[in-house]
Amino acid sequence: MSLTPVYIICSPRPLVGKTLLARLLSEFLLLKNGAVTSFDINLKEPSLLDFLPNTTETADVIDTFGKMQLMDRLIVDDGTAKVIDLGFHAFDEFFKMSAEIGFLKEAARRNVAPVVLFVADTDRVSARAFPMLQDQIPPKALIVIDNEHVVRGELPAAMAQGRVLRISALPTFLKTYVDRLNFSFTGYLRNERDSSTELHQWIRRNYTSFREVELSLLLQRS
Repeated sequence: MSLTPVYIICSPRPLVGKTLLARLLSEFLLLKNGAVTSFDINLKEPSLLDFLPNTTETADVIDTFGKMQLMDRLIVDDGTAKVIDLGFHAFDEFFKMSAEIGFLKEAARRNVAPVVLFVADTDRVSARAFPMLQDQIPPKALIVIDNEHVVRGELPAAMAQGRVLRISALPTFLKTYVDRLNFSFTGYLRNERDSSTELHQWIRRNYTSFREVELSLLLQRS
């Protein structure tokens, strides 16, 4: 029996590339599985909803109704992968709620597999937040994202000990190109004939990394 994955992309810091990662992962899952449901929990624009309006819903964790509405969607074993772009403003509240309601245990009972993708940074806020996640999230379900555009050099030692997924930095002109609202990573792969371009290889490398994360979920199940 396969699991229904829920990918939670998070950081207590703004401007670390969460939405870029959520776009990449959502497009990969849509390409591979034919379906994905993404949740945009952000204050600032442009947000995930602007980039992927057909597969993204807005959500909030400000009040009890919003929290329960979101959690009801996340613990459904419907075979459709979920991606959460968790804004920095909602970081503490989301994981506090998750602990209070026993989200991880309930998810496991329902054949749902949460995976937390923590986008690393070298600041004190991130250094304090990461141990909290380690206390709450099993090591196999906690992946540190080493975004080279954010962490220029070595990861903090505490964050480098577990599972790490690295995303290489794009040159500024390519970053500007992919930040356009009408840009599609999968569309670029399909339409760009030259597979040797830097952007083509960057997208494929990240898609391959996501595939490895998916395979690790299958291995956990077996």
